[in-house]
Amino acid sequence: MPLLSEYSVKATPDRRVVQVYDADAYLGGDDAWEAAKEQVVGGDGRHLYFLSIQPVIDATVTIRVWDAPPAPPTDAEGYVPVTLESPTGMLVVNQLTMGPAGDTELPRPGVYEGHAWWTGRQATADYYNQVLSQPEDDEDFDLDEAWEDCPAEEHYTLDLAFTRELAPADNAS
Repeated sequence: MPLLSEYSVKATPDRRVVQVYDADAYLGGDDAWEAAKEQVVGGDGRHLYFLSIQPVIDATVTIRVWDAPPAPPTDAEGYVPVTLESPTGMLVVNQLTMGPAGDTELPRPGVYEGHAWWTGRQATADYYNQVLSQPEDDEDFDLDEAWEDCPAEEHYTLDLAFTRELAPADNAS
């Protein structure tokens, strides 16, 4: 199962959320948001929410397209199956109120299925909470520097494979 494309970008989980969506999609629905609150990643077809436990330390988002998606790695903290419809063939990685972190072109428009998995989510949150517990009167402490020095990497990966063309009803906005 060869890897067809791979894209990675750093994104700040502003308001504890990173989004991935088709370039023509609007905000995801309530169902997608509720699913993300329950299982870390939730979607509604054209929009995925990735829910972080902390709001300021950059997370890496990787989008990989395969002939057939591989199984999630055994060391992943968690994973969920996902379906992503992309009528434009362009995916945007967004930082909620901060705007797009980047975008990538898929091999072709259509419906992609696979799974989202993550690592470093809990370790990054633990570091975030540790930094916030630093004494406020420590003159040598630099909060911005502390965020940059996080020893963990929060990483969300989408492993996808093209499954079909969009049906005409799927293409209607």
